[in-house]
Amino acid sequence: MKLTGHLIIGASDVGATEGTMKALNPATNQLIELDFALGGAAEVDRAATLADEAFDAYSHTSLARRAAFLDSIADNLDAVRTELAARAALETGLPEAQLEGEAAKAATQFRQFADVVRKGRFLQLAVDPAQPDRLPRPRMDHRLQKIAIGPVAIFGASNFPISYSVAGGDTASALAAGATVILKAHNAHPGASEIQARAIRKAVQEHELPEGVFSMVRGSGNAIGEALVDHPLVQAVTFTGSERGGMALYRRAQQRPDPIPVFTEMTSVNPTFILPHALATRGAQIGDGFVERMLVNVGQACLKPAILITIEGDGFEALRAAMVKRVNEAPARTMLAPGIHASYRSGLAAMENAGARRIAEGAAPSGEWEGQSALLEVEGAHFLIETVLAHEAFGPSALLVKVRDEAELLAVARAFKGQLSAAMHLEDGDRALAHRLLPVLERRTGRIVVNAFAHPQEVTFATVHGGPFPATSDSRFTSVGMTSIERFLRPVAYQGFPDALLPEALRDANPLKLPRIVDGQ
Repeated sequence: MKLTGHLIIGASDVGATEGTMKALNPATNQLIELDFALGGAAEVDRAATLADEAFDAYSHTSLARRAAFLDSIADNLDAVRTELAARAALETGLPEAQLEGEAAKAATQFRQFADVVRKGRFLQLAVDPAQPDRLPRPRMDHRLQKIAIGPVAIFGASNFPISYSVAGGDTASALAAGATVILKAHNAHPGASEIQARAIRKAVQEHELPEGVFSMVRGSGNAIGEALVDHPLVQAVTFTGSERGGMALYRRAQQRPDPIPVFTEMTSVNPTFILPHALATRGAQIGDGFVERMLVNVGQACLKPAILITIEGDGFEALRAAMVKRVNEAPARTMLAPGIHASYRSGLAAMENAGARRIAEGAAPSGEWEGQSALLEVEGAHFLIETVLAHEAFGPSALLVKVRDEAELLAVARAFKGQLSAAMHLEDGDRALAHRLLPVLERRTGRIVVNAFAHPQEVTFATVHGGPFPATSDSRFTSVGMTSIERFLRPVAYQGFPDALLPEALRDANPLKLPRIVDGQ
């Protein structure tokens, strides 16, 4: 596929109106040839207008047609997988083989959501038939289904340039819900974004859908994102990134004349608790595995296990030694962008200034944007008084927190704010403590893992990628997994309708043979 650098607005390729940019290869610190167009409020308005014009027709497509469209996106992504991975590797410094796997995951998500659409359970159909003879007052016929919320603005993420980007789970779940999508591409990987956008637009055209079903815009600074959030035709926003950026969008959306939901996935340190019997039995194994998972993606993963908490006792020295060894042996690797690299270094410095001691570090960096691995250590009592130690340092570092006893371990657990995940390593002898720790973690996270690590996770119906603030802005929803479609749906009740006027899924004969709750059964 030949890259053009254009914005993708409906069926049109749109050139620059607000200047251009080039991609940076962070491994070489060299700009990559090809100018990519930057747009502004006018391009957002054109994309939003097209999305609104397309919404009624697209949201009322048959489930079969919508599912076939999602399958076609998956096929198109598979067709460009090698090219997409190569371009993404050039723009991020991540291994090409890893990115091929990410592209395969993106295609799989579209196929998974196609299956969700075909089965129709996401509609949550309910029928409460009329009861004309009910006393003291008859009941009219009531029927309910979920419909798409409207045109959606999606902000592509930087750390997963495919599966959280243009062709990521947000786009797949929004399109599955029947929402039209305006995608703000991340400037860190413009070429990879264009390849994905063209794969989606090709499917729109193959299925003769309205052109406004999908658009991709790009801009410099905050103006284009603010224009998206402010646009009166946009009805919901998703964002993956920093707490500062996510909350700026959230607050802006609440100040609109018509406030809209903003579903953010922001910050998490994914604490791991090692209980005493597990520590004594397999401390070294756990320590080595923890650091291995921490180093994935150069520590630039939202589910990176960043803080390990355990009681100093039998097995602690073995755990500590294993962690130190693994970190000391870690090579420095290129981080995704200069800004992320700078934030990582400032985050580490803040932790050390707050009293954390560096007890291990990986090989020194040789490239300008390489991240050096680090392991820091602190006592539980100090952790409890220095809140900065619980903040995320987005990169290849971890903090070992050693506590005196079970009471201090539980106090540390209570000190955490909302998290995407938490983990416990335990043996049979730890169950009493685990029962005390579990409700503390339930209040602070959307996913609790036992005897494994937070990263990676499967994309399934039971997946939860969310949690209380500041992990997300709305802990009732997940941004990953099949139930992420619920973010883009709202209920509508149809009361007293003649059968022929009802949506097909709610008619008496249930012609689509979809699961429904009828009179509570």
